[in-house]
Amino acid sequence: MEEIFYQASLPRSGSTLLQNILGQHPDFYVTPTSGVLELVFGARANFDTSPEFKAQDSDEMVAGFRAFCSEGVKGFFNAITDKPYIVDKSRGWGVYYDFLNFYQDSPKVICMVRDLRDVFSSMEKQHRKAQKISSGISNDGEMEGTTTAKRVDIWAKSQPVGLALDRLHQVLLENHPILFVRYEDLTKNPQTELDRIYDYLGVPKHKHNFTEVKQITEEDDSVYGGAIDHTIRGNVKALPSDYDDVLGKQTADNIKRAYPWFYETFGYSQVDALNAA
Repeated sequence: MEEIFYQASLPRSGSTLLQNILGQHPDFYVTPTSGVLELVFGARANFDTSPEFKAQDSDEMVAGFRAFCSEGVKGFFNAITDKPYIVDKSRGWGVYYDFLNFYQDSPKVICMVRDLRDVFSSMEKQHRKAQKISSGISNDGEMEGTTTAKRVDIWAKSQPVGLALDRLHQVLLENHPILFVRYEDLTKNPQTELDRIYDYLGVPKHKHNFTEVKQITEEDDSVYGGAIDHTIRGNVKALPSDYDDVLGKQTADNIKRAYPWFYETFGYSQVDALNAA
């Protein structure tokens, strides 16, 4: 194995799609939603609190723990694949960049973002699709009998959207060298965006087939409650936004007003201005 890369993206923003596109590269092994972060984070919690470590030489213990994390993660993936490059997907890698950088020098993290109105629209469509079963989204009991606007408000204040946005905002404030990829750019100009990703990762580029992207990441969506659908479309292409129809124009407008930092940072305000011209 040569290097492990990471993806820490917003929900409903094309993270699974990107993983499966990257998986076309013959040198890449890609994960679905991964628990590796939880493994090393759990180890850190034990390291921080165990008196056995505190009772010994601090420098030695820190060096040992660093090697434990680094070699442990490598060992995890070496047992699964012999491919030289790994892309591990977990939303937490961005906000825990400093911890990641503690045991892996200058880690490369990719973050997919998407117009938040489309993110919430996708969440709402997932909810409607699974009204008769647990939505798997979050706070399911609070969702029953609510309005679309109320559901958006709940998602914005909790997992998965609210927490992910809080983490993204913190990542931007800390100015870590993370590569941001807009979902809209990936679906409109996929090869251009993949070339940009490979330049950032510092690996050989690959010519992709965007009309037949096979799903190679496997995860049991029922574990998440039954309706978080990680199935991708095999043909990568831009689709028109439907957030006004799904959410209602007032709710969609409220979303944009609630997150000015997001719309300015990622250029969505300029896109809206061009579309209105």
